[in-house]
Amino acid sequence: MWALRRAGNPLRARAHQVMSARGCANLEVLLNADAKNVEEHHSSECNCKDCQKLDCCHQPKPLVFKSSFSSGTFMWSRGFSSQAGANSGDKQDELEEGFSDLEVPPEADKKDLGLTSDESSESDDDTIDALGLSEVEADAKPEESIKKLPQSTLLTALLESPRVDIPGAVKKWLDNGNTLDRSELFYIILGLRKRRLFIKALQLLECVEEFKLLDYEERDYASRVDLVAKVNGIYKAEKYVENIPASHRGEIVYRTLLANCVAIANVKKSEQVFNKMKNLGFPLSVFSCNQLLLLYKRVDKKKLGDVLTMMEKENVKPSLFTYKLLVDTKGAARDIEDMEKVIQTMQADGIEPDIMFQATIARHYIFSGHREKAEAILGQMEGDDIKENRPACKILLPLYAFLGKNADVERVWKVCEDNARLNECMPAIEAFGRIGDVEKAEEIFENMFKTWKTLSSKYYNAMLRVYAQKGLFDKGKELAKRMGDEGCRIGPSTLDSLVKLHLDAGEVEKADSILHKLSYKNKIKPMYTTYMMLLDSYSKKGDIHNSEKLFSKVRQMGYTGRIRQYQLLLHAYLNAKTPPYGFKERMKADDIFPNRAVASLLAATDPFNKKHAMSELLD
Repeated sequence: MWALRRAGNPLRARAHQVMSARGCANLEVLLNADAKNVEEHHSSECNCKDCQKLDCCHQPKPLVFKSSFSSGTFMWSRGFSSQAGANSGDKQDELEEGFSDLEVPPEADKKDLGLTSDESSESDDDTIDALGLSEVEADAKPEESIKKLPQSTLLTALLESPRVDIPGAVKKWLDNGNTLDRSELFYIILGLRKRRLFIKALQLLECVEEFKLLDYEERDYASRVDLVAKVNGIYKAEKYVENIPASHRGEIVYRTLLANCVAIANVKKSEQVFNKMKNLGFPLSVFSCNQLLLLYKRVDKKKLGDVLTMMEKENVKPSLFTYKLLVDTKGAARDIEDMEKVIQTMQADGIEPDIMFQATIARHYIFSGHREKAEAILGQMEGDDIKENRPACKILLPLYAFLGKNADVERVWKVCEDNARLNECMPAIEAFGRIGDVEKAEEIFENMFKTWKTLSSKYYNAMLRVYAQKGLFDKGKELAKRMGDEGCRIGPSTLDSLVKLHLDAGEVEKADSILHKLSYKNKIKPMYTTYMMLLDSYSKKGDIHNSEKLFSKVRQMGYTGRIRQYQLLLHAYLNAKTPPYGFKERMKADDIFPNRAVASLLAATDPFNKKHAMSELLD
């Protein structure tokens, strides 16, 4: 029996217990930051009474699985456990986790924090599960292939109908003699999801049940769980699950709930759902394991090795997405040597990287200073003839821009320019903006209106981000006004760019006002990175009052279990030369454990610590 026991420090897997030269166990060693220390610890004399890091002198005793979940314990059949909200002591924990998008550097500095897209979007649109279960796992694929149907008249009616009258629109459509089959329902729901019209999608499913248009199957219940979580929150979704008939309350329903818990980084609830799935006898799947990896990649990287050990013991083979998470983690930590070992292990297991995986590798090479390796990967992505490999263009554009290869950005864009596709224009705008050719970015943006007449807000956002990056405040304000005149939806990304635009212009209070008013008026949840940008600005000014207000707002919005906001708040106290009395207790109450950066800040702001006086650190 393999048991990983919780000690005072976060869990660590022991290198001497690894039993396989390949697969998960091999990766566990790569991810275990203390593997070297483990060997040294075992090679020296150990006083067991004083050994806090590892239970090294005795074989761990098997843990008995508890049917009722304890808030401090999370177990699989191997005794897997976790501390909710615990954070790694690794230096990378102080970094923002919004580096999964191609156009964003893996280690976004504070200046670029606002350029990350919605942090829940870990996967591309074309990888959305056919069930609509999750938009976070990139290897979730439809279990059955359904050919795309012609434009649905019901979908058109729903898009044109106000949100408050979806039942009326459905009833009117039915009164016209129309009928609904399951294939059409799937594509309508998918169409609404891709437009992020979750409320309309949820109302449609409610109408399907109320009007008895179709008999609900488990997939329908699972899709509704996902939508309830997105619209009304995870606790309402959990309540809904309890009301699903037992015959349809299967693994798909629970893994949907798990994915949504992970999406909001709710460690305690994620572990409860994972535990519940075990109690119900569901087999351990790579989907569930990937969700845990995604969760701990965000909140506590030291637990990644524990998940991998569990996967090996339960004979769960890693998927491409599993390896992508591990490569992203190692690359973000600038650990290129170990990142390459993960890639080698993946290839030894017969899994070849796709073009998005290659892009992830190239991105980490770029921001770790390995230009030649990055260029070699980009060459592989291009193939022998970029004209014959046009789908790669939209991926290559931002990467060449980050390398500062202006000629290559222009060369790749020429392949697309004469008959540019919608999904190529946005990365082109951002790429030209990145290399400083704002006029070309503006030309691409304006030319889009000649072909498509009207554009959704995300294309305006791309141009707005360029203005924000280049500090073109007046142009940014003018574009924002144009968006309003065109009736564009103000979403989290637009709000993020507007806040950055004003912060870079030094208008911190105005940025705060915009964040508050627009999020309230449009009923949107701002991105975590947006709050962190603003908190960083108040922190630099030593504005404790507004920093504390914003810190509380971040918690109210459900962004908990992350150490970044505590670090920035401590910086505010440091810059104000004011002791943060009781800060350690606040963190302990929130189940947040200091990493090295935060520990040094706590020492520096401690008025009783003469060795690290604030004045000395500031000098």
